[in-house]
Amino acid sequence: MTHTENIPLSASISGCTFLRNATELGFPFVESIQSILSIVDEFVVVVGKSRDDTLEKIKALQKDCPKIKIIETTWNDRMRDRGFVYAQQKMIGQFACTGDWVFYLEGDEVVHEKDLANIVNMCNSQLDNSKVEALVFDYHHFYGSPQWLASSPAWYRRECRIIRNSIRSYAPDGQYWLVTTQHRRPRKPQAVLANAHIYHYGHVRKVERMQEKLNQVSRYWNSAQAPKVDYSSIDPKALRSFQGTHPHCIQVWLETHAEHHFTPSTNRQMTSRERKHRISMMIEELTGLDLSKKHYKLI
Repeated sequence: MTHTENIPLSASISGCTFLRNATELGFPFVESIQSILSIVDEFVVVVGKSRDDTLEKIKALQKDCPKIKIIETTWNDRMRDRGFVYAQQKMIGQFACTGDWVFYLEGDEVVHEKDLANIVNMCNSQLDNSKVEALVFDYHHFYGSPQWLASSPAWYRRECRIIRNSIRSYAPDGQYWLVTTQHRRPRKPQAVLANAHIYHYGHVRKVERMQEKLNQVSRYWNSAQAPKVDYSSIDPKALRSFQGTHPHCIQVWLETHAEHHFTPSTNRQMTSRERKHRISMMIEELTGLDLSKKHYKLI
């Protein structure tokens, strides 16, 4: 499905994202935006002052799709506390959204065309159910190459990507939201499953792009030096092969901008964190529990 094909809506949906140096850092941000343009009434793109052609690419996309609204910003590079500058940029986008629901995507996240109708149906069916504050998506975290998925509890398996735009919510960082229905007592949003997936491609971009990304963003977590990127440095038990299909809009990017020669190392020594996750995976297999991090409460 292309962005010129529109699915009928009753609930209004605003898409939003934030970007900076996205071309230089290897984000499939154009494909990310295009993946949901057909189901949103507007798409707010917050573009931080960049040294590449990120803004030019968004403006070119806007010419073909007037749904796109651009907000230009300058990041506060003094803000280095646990990625809060990401929260600031995310909320600039959210505050500019006018729809019943806000659909936030990060620049390396894509939605499959087969899931679009389900998402619209959930937004419509839950619009009048005030108990539902957010929609939770299942995640495909691609790792190393498009043929592998990271699946251990170290990776969040589900996350809110759509939130009701009439409640008091804010983002502590770029990943998730908190709701403040009670003053000074933030809580996780009450949510239902969206019956759809987010396809997360950040960890299959070319190694040199990933290294530059870490070099640039580590400062926002008060880190003096970024770690060296080595995709093979992962517990092979944390990976499984991908058996599905990739979204149509990401196919060219995968061919030209993704790593394809990846083999997980089988002779490296596990870290203490990986041993902990191995134990968690064994418990999950025995009990059926999901021990991954959750930033929502299913109702």
